[in-house]
Amino acid sequence: MRTPEQPVYPAHWEADVVLRDGGTARIRPITPADAERLVRFYERVSDEAKYYRFFAPHPRLSDKDVHRFTHHDYDDRVGLAATVGDDFLATVRYDRVDRHGSPASRSHPPAGDAPVADRAEVAFLVEDAHQGRGLASVLLEHIAAVARERGIRRFEAEVLPANCKMIKVFTDAGYSQRRSFAGGSVHLTLDLSPTAASLAVMRAREQRAEARSLQRLLAPRSIAVVGAGRAPGGAGRLVLDRLRAGGFAGPLYAVNRALPEDTTEIDGIPAHRSLRGIPGPVDLAVLAVPADRVDQVLTDCGEHGVQGLLVLSTGHTGQAQRALVRRARSYGMRLIGPGAFGVLNTAPGVRLNASPAPYLPPPGRIGVFTQSAAIAITVLEELEGSGAGLSSFISAGNRADLSGNDALQFWDEDPDTHVVLMYLESLGNPRKFTRLARRTAAAGKPVVVVRGGRHSGGALPPGHVVPATSTPEDTSAALIRQAGVIEADTVTELVDTGVLLAGQPLPPGHRIAVLGNAEALGLVAHDACRAQDLSPQPTTALPPDAGPEDYRHALGAALADPDTDAVVVTAVPTGGAGLTAPALTDALHAAITAAPGRRIPVVVAHLAIDGLATALSARGIPGYPSAERAVRALAHAVRHARWRADAAVPGSVPAFDDIDEHTATRIIAAASAGEAAGRHPLATDRAQRLLATYGITVLPALAAPGPDAAVRAARRLGFPVALKATAPGLRHRADLDGVRLGLATEGELRRAHAELAALGSHDAPRPVVQAMAPRGVDTVVRAVADPAIGAVLSFGLAGPASELLGDIAHRLLPVTDRDVAALVRSIRAAPMLFGWRGASPVDTDALEELLLRLGRLVEDHPEIAAVTLEPVVVAPRGLSVLAATVALAPPPPSPDLAPRRLPAY
Repeated sequence: MRTPEQPVYPAHWEADVVLRDGGTARIRPITPADAERLVRFYERVSDEAKYYRFFAPHPRLSDKDVHRFTHHDYDDRVGLAATVGDDFLATVRYDRVDRHGSPASRSHPPAGDAPVADRAEVAFLVEDAHQGRGLASVLLEHIAAVARERGIRRFEAEVLPANCKMIKVFTDAGYSQRRSFAGGSVHLTLDLSPTAASLAVMRAREQRAEARSLQRLLAPRSIAVVGAGRAPGGAGRLVLDRLRAGGFAGPLYAVNRALPEDTTEIDGIPAHRSLRGIPGPVDLAVLAVPADRVDQVLTDCGEHGVQGLLVLSTGHTGQAQRALVRRARSYGMRLIGPGAFGVLNTAPGVRLNASPAPYLPPPGRIGVFTQSAAIAITVLEELEGSGAGLSSFISAGNRADLSGNDALQFWDEDPDTHVVLMYLESLGNPRKFTRLARRTAAAGKPVVVVRGGRHSGGALPPGHVVPATSTPEDTSAALIRQAGVIEADTVTELVDTGVLLAGQPLPPGHRIAVLGNAEALGLVAHDACRAQDLSPQPTTALPPDAGPEDYRHALGAALADPDTDAVVVTAVPTGGAGLTAPALTDALHAAITAAPGRRIPVVVAHLAIDGLATALSARGIPGYPSAERAVRALAHAVRHARWRADAAVPGSVPAFDDIDEHTATRIIAAASAGEAAGRHPLATDRAQRLLATYGITVLPALAAPGPDAAVRAARRLGFPVALKATAPGLRHRADLDGVRLGLATEGELRRAHAELAALGSHDAPRPVVQAMAPRGVDTVVRAVADPAIGAVLSFGLAGPASELLGDIAHRLLPVTDRDVAALVRSIRAAPMLFGWRGASPVDTDALEELLLRLGRLVEDHPEIAAVTLEPVVVAPRGLSVLAATVALAPPPPSPDLAPRRLPAY
């Protein structure tokens, strides 16, 4: 039985984190079992650091000190440590105090009306050898989150003026703070409520740390290949040969426990039976050993100080993968794999080909991330065929640790990468992915993605241990596009689009000039433009015997035309004089460089001109073996340019003075236990009162169990009225006679009620009477809190358009005025709102305001799990919400406000 001296260990506070230099550490609560570990840590700390911590010489910890610093109640007294292996690197501790600075306890509140103490004193200690790695900053994030969980709202710290590093930790955190000087020390007070500044600081630190963690693996100074044999063949030997052939700039080592003891090299490369025998440091270890040997090799790597692992081995179970990642992180290492194809880096000072790829591609502007080896090979072959080069390449296999999100963090700041191509078989953290992709795309680096298995119903590929998502595919696709991601359907389309974006400017519009020497191919290009919603101009037909000069003049004229936003050049070998790959490439390049004013993209669709794709690629001009592929890539560029232009002009969130957030909070708090737990929807009257606090009025509907009740309701509301069934099978079903409109007299109402009652076979129709709303377009508005991606606002037309055809648009919350305007206009049936076939346009301003108000309600109150407004009748002037349902649920933790941590799947 647990005694009061043995509080429950808060395991959810444990976290793996990436430090500023790219290494990892584990943050966890300190326990009594850490006494000896704490003493060893303190002995390694310098006298100066001890003085800064205790404001006096404190050479060693007394038994009383050790007990105090290892025994916590995890409420009023909390200590956290950052660890690697069995060692502490840094510690942080808080002690709850009252307003006078005396020890306080939440379990024993002060007498009278004095509030429970909500402040604490905080202090850090970082081992000198690990200062500058960002340990104090990440510990502050985690101890602040713990404090908020335990009801502490502010930290206080006394810091000596000479301790500039610690003062900077506090002042750079982004929290609201106050600073004063008294008694020879600096007194700092931090309000622990997250702010926009603290969130920005945390994300910036996360980006730098995660980018650095991948950089250490993509630009290692030395590499050991574990499992490289003496004879050619086998994965390890193949990768070793590729590294040497690619010209890797640093030391290489071969490691194989089966080597004879007198073997010191393999084909001139230093060889060892164990990593322990390597005399120098090793940054990257490539593991090409059976899965059951990886664990022992990992231990050798950790004890040798290896910075990262590339695990080619396959056959790990999900449980084995989790254990592998935990052990790698415990040594401060990150891991690519298992089942990885490898990594490539074409930078001249690195020249890394740690993969079975037969050669290192030429340097280029494209970064590539894939998971499976088969897709990795396909992408490399497609890039070779296009003549394009690479900046770096990562094929992460099961991506149990390093993922596509880490790659985005790296490429966001990599000066050699201008376009990102990704083949993703799963999204471990969709919310983070969309945030990072939006940031990267908005900064001018397009992100092109193919999502494998997106129609597999959420099933994960074998070996993947990320959590499966229940988010509908159409919702995921819409939100990915909203983040500025260009989604391709095939690997070929992925590469086609990347090659264009890497070498050409974005088109300023959708007007396309088509020119070439074959009328049929020009017509194909023209039709392809139409199919992609582009606006092709009349084709410029060159004669069949056109030569390079004819192409130069025609392209020059197209580029000079202010009504042209992009050019598709078609070319076939019809016997024209000198129409060779070098000559045509030189002519097109000359026209592009001589074009006055603005730059617009040029793509080439060609048939059977040997070497043209490679020659064009060398000049940054993308070439394609079909007009359809060229136009499809160009269409992606047009849409991305439009997204970039919209993203450059952020919208605003209007301030609604009539919102009553406090009353809404009280209504939610008054929900029954079943309603709060999400077992059934909020009662109708309570739901309507909640919506009304945010200016959303639902048209009253009065129950009409019998004809007399229906008549009384109609008299109260005023004729004419509508009579509607609310039973699940008849609700909103005018096609099943579940809705009767425009009932102007008592007789009509009684007859309609009798007819409606006759419809009930198994369930009673449960009719209600409602005043008639002005005629308009029936729409449906929803907001749903998705645990994987966050709260989503959805809009569509009610009935078959949304239910049968799936014509629904989605936006992540929060939304701006520009977001909701785009949401309304993005459904295929949007013309119905703007005067289709001579009808009166409806009040889209009122509709957009409703969307903004609903988005604000769901954002302000995380307890709201779902809201459905259906139908919302949008009239030429105003709108009417005819029915609403609201569901609550315990609010999920907000990942945006949580401290940095690596995922633990």
